[in-house]
Amino acid sequence: MPLTAEQVTRFLRSVHPYDTLSEDALTALAPVFERISLPTGAPIYTLGDTLSGLYLIYNGTVEICDENGVVVSHLGLRNSFGERGLLRDGTAPTSARCESDCTLLILPTEAFQTLINDAPQVRRFFDRTGPALRKSPASDLATTEVADIMARTPVTLLPEDTAHTAAQTMQSTGISSICITDQDNLKGIITTGDLVGRILAEDRPRQTPLAEIMTPAPRTLPSSAIGSDVLHLMMEHGIGHIPIVDAGQLVGIVTQTDLTRFQAVTSAEMVRDIAAAETAQAMAEVTARIPQLLAQLVGAGHRHDIVTRLITDVADTVTRRLLTLAEETYGPPPVPYLWLACGSQGRQEQTGVSDQDNCLILDDSVTEEMRQGYFDKLAHFVCDGLNICGYVYCPGDMMATADRWRQPLAVWQDYFKNWISTPNPEAQMLASVMFDLRPIGGALDCFAELQADTLEAAAQNSIFVAHMASNALKHHPPLGLLRGLATIRSGEHKHQLDMKHNGVVPVVDLARLCALQGQLPAANTRARLRAALSGHAGLSPSGAADLLTAYDLIAQTRLQHQWRQIQAADAPDNFLAPADLSDFERSHLRDAFVVVKSLQSAIGHGKNALS
Repeated sequence: MPLTAEQVTRFLRSVHPYDTLSEDALTALAPVFERISLPTGAPIYTLGDTLSGLYLIYNGTVEICDENGVVVSHLGLRNSFGERGLLRDGTAPTSARCESDCTLLILPTEAFQTLINDAPQVRRFFDRTGPALRKSPASDLATTEVADIMARTPVTLLPEDTAHTAAQTMQSTGISSICITDQDNLKGIITTGDLVGRILAEDRPRQTPLAEIMTPAPRTLPSSAIGSDVLHLMMEHGIGHIPIVDAGQLVGIVTQTDLTRFQAVTSAEMVRDIAAAETAQAMAEVTARIPQLLAQLVGAGHRHDIVTRLITDVADTVTRRLLTLAEETYGPPPVPYLWLACGSQGRQEQTGVSDQDNCLILDDSVTEEMRQGYFDKLAHFVCDGLNICGYVYCPGDMMATADRWRQPLAVWQDYFKNWISTPNPEAQMLASVMFDLRPIGGALDCFAELQADTLEAAAQNSIFVAHMASNALKHHPPLGLLRGLATIRSGEHKHQLDMKHNGVVPVVDLARLCALQGQLPAANTRARLRAALSGHAGLSPSGAADLLTAYDLIAQTRLQHQWRQIQAADAPDNFLAPADLSDFERSHLRDAFVVVKSLQSAIGHGKNALS
């Protein structure tokens, strides 16, 4: 018997988000829904079809399959489907068929668009970016790019210009620093402090060339950096002027005065305190405030990648300060070295729960005596200090204290060469970790070339890529039947989701595979996915966009869980009970997991390029 408009109205009152509409709006909307009945096994739509509208299950069950025929959802009473395609390009990104006899309500495409335009609560529900990515507060260094802060026409002089010229220029323009350039290439910087300390205090002639008194090769940042990067660099190194350089060209400058109107000082104060600390114990008193920093940032509405970036900045500063203290303790290094982080610190994705993963690359001139003597002591000093500061020892011993991870550059080159040429399970695991390397401290300038050579060799080895693709399938999103979430079945975390290993890690693995195939230098997961939007990293632009949206929601949900724990005075962890989420949040989270599973399915069916 056909459904009446009154029956549809009563049904819609029991379905979110229609239950938020007024009675008049519901009465007007009900007749717009088309009604169809289909038998068991009947197709509803197939991949690539133009969607008729939004589907809502009145009775029966529906099976959703990806492009490879793998089931990604079982839907039942009151579940909607088809919205992802409608909100993208109007075509079906999946296939749907009836698992049992079904009665479906269809809200035509035009009516669906009108509804989400007119009803904000409905628009929020179907917005697959989810509730987690609301706009961060304005006027905040954590969300403001340097390009929006810097002075775009910095005053410059030549190396051969004199101290007297610099002083006159500063006085006439009312500035406290001048960049020294040669054909727009930055050579150095001169400040009022330099004129006082290196001219007046030393009684040098005012005609002294700037090349003799400037600070050569000053610390710089690119215009794509964020404001807090500037503040952290200033706090850590006690400087007040940061030239902004893109592709070797001076494009601007940021001073302390430029930052006074912004508010992101909490993490910067931590960086300043760590940079001045004389012991690991003193630094530990600062890092103990990281949970409060996380709570403050998440509570203020910052995106997950901003929060983890700022938290990782603290770990980077701790590491560099420990390296400085180690050199003060044991003397200057006998050969250049490079300290690198991998894991979450390497990807700039640390949260309130982080261990340490690091390694040392040594100059090839290092002797075995130096390696086992000086650099062994330096590695233990830093790793022990990190542990004191709350970055606990890596359970897998992926640390510079291990002889294997404290080697000359030539050995590291052989490591990567062998992992790529012989991709056994151990090689896959190690390569997965080491493809997330990021330099933290030291003076050895070797990483960019090592990374470029390794990415090129890896991308050209189809067998290695296939093994890495297989490795990306080891962690599965926690999806259950009938639109449920599959929780841990036993143990301490029974009935909870592991938001690290089954949440963010599957996306991290997919993004790493994109970086490998596209030879992308970025280590950060979100940066890798954004680069993949170009379509040159194995993902189609729409696939990359879907995965980026899914990752944002999963990562933000994880951080919000830790924020709630901190607010309740509990230690933050990665285990989330679905019951702690609203129906709205669970629905969006599950949809995000479906996107991840669909891309994993594509790999599992031999589509290693994710295309």
